Amino acid sequence: MNTMQQRNNSIMKNMGSSMDTYKKFILFLLLLTILSACGEDQTLDQAEQALRSVKTETIGSSQTGITRTFSGSAKANQRSNLSFRVAGNMQSLKVEVGDRLQPGDVIATLDPFEYQLQAQQALANLTEAQATLRNAKANFERTKGLYENNNISRNELDSARANAESSSAQVRAANKVLELARLNESYTKLKAVETCSVANTLAEVNEQVSAGQTIIEVTCGEGLDVELVVPESIIALLQRGMNANITFSALPDKQFAGKVTEVGVASSAGTTYPVTIALTETSDGLRPGLAAQVSFTFEKAENQRNFIVPAVAVGNDVLGKYVYLVEETAKENVGVIKRQTVTTGELTTSGLEIIEGVKEGDRVVTAGVNIVREGLEVITN
Repeated sequence: MNTMQQRNNSIMKNMGSSMDTYKKFILFLLLLTILSACGEDQTLDQAEQALRSVKTETIGSSQTGITRTFSGSAKANQRSNLSFRVAGNMQSLKVEVGDRLQPGDVIATLDPFEYQLQAQQALANLTEAQATLRNAKANFERTKGLYENNNISRNELDSARANAESSSAQVRAANKVLELARLNESYTKLKAVETCSVANTLAEVNEQVSAGQTIIEVTCGEGLDVELVVPESIIALLQRGMNANITFSALPDKQFAGKVTEVGVASSAGTTYPVTIALTETSDGLRPGLAAQVSFTFEKAENQRNFIVPAVAVGNDVLGKYVYLVEETAKENVGVIKRQTVTTGELTTSGLEIIEGVKEGDRVVTAGVNIVREGLEVITN
């Protein structure tokens, strides 16, 4: 009996010891969890402290207009396509791209043989008509004398007079045919009519060309235009005489002034319209074909309250587009973040247009948009 009791006491002691060990283990786990949570909170606090410095931009009244920039290319303001007035086989091409032409310079020639034959034939016909006229006039004079002596009737006199008048008309017609033949022969030489530069050649020697077919393209005068296309949302804002600023990739350090001279009234391709800008100043480095960037500044209407902000300041998620504003607090240089839903317009070279959601004086976060949140206190720069 004593032995059994001793055994039971021993078991109870062992069980008590095990329970104490288990409780200690549970307590250790609880302490470890609490310490981990404190560490996470401290890490979050440190992260928040790292995010508190943000860059902002104040929306001001100085934003009085919107600038739009489009790509174009320089063109000579006087351009011509030169062609022969007659058809034929091109015998020679006497110019190359870049050549300077003076009035009267021969540009190209056609084989004139066919037109020379036509001129010779016309000359022969004229000679024959002149001979017939001389005979008709002589016959009329003889007939007139006979009629005056009452040797022939009036009908014979009238017939002789008609033959003379018909022969005279045939001579005049033959003269016109000869004049036209010689003119066509002269058209086998294509000549410059004013001072120009050869921009392009479009035909080759020994090529059969037709009348009116462009042989070369020339640029005349010293002025330059810039041609571009603009979308339908902008075309209504452009007017003749509007100022424009123009830069060229070949002359990156220079800016040129220009004025709108032509505004397209019909779409050239889909929803774009052609516009022509005349440069009001020039430079030795400018020439046709250079790539250009044309900027227009459109003034805001009195009741228009659109603003421009950097594109990076605008976020977008399932709730729509938004910006983060910084509102002042009682603390110096410290603000609190507020999310503001906005309606955006077009993307410009200056930034993204905001149509609704902000007002003048608002401070918009322009750096750190993806790492701030509503209600977070920040240090503003």
